[in-house]
Amino acid sequence: MADEIGNLPRGPMRVLKAAVWSWQGLTAAWKHESSFRLEVYLFVLLAPLALWLGQTPVERVLLVGSMLMVLAMELANSAIEAVIERYGPEFHVLAGRAKDMGSAAVFMMMMNVLLCWGLILVPRIF
Repeated sequence: MADEIGNLPRGPMRVLKAAVWSWQGLTAAWKHESSFRLEVYLFVLLAPLALWLGQTPVERVLLVGSMLMVLAMELANSAIEAVIERYGPEFHVLAGRAKDMGSAAVFMMMMNVLLCWGLILVPRIF
């Protein structure tokens, strides 16, 4: 949540509040977004595999980090959709475009996962 009055100084309590708000966002996504839950399940399944298959720290970061980026983009997409739904169910071309672009951003992150995993692991198979 944004500062209520101007830019308040940051300190341990402000960091703690930010962590609480982040946790609330994660729990809301888990509760209301089936796509987020599926992506978390895939992350839990594939992250240990990525750590095992990655031969260097950089490979491990790319394999795991690309999946984390999918989760982050899914959270952003869900936030976009929530804001649009807040204003009502009526169709508006810009609202539809925003939802489609958010979905496309998640798709691009998924393609990034395939690219990273493919470029790192496929050469080992052949």
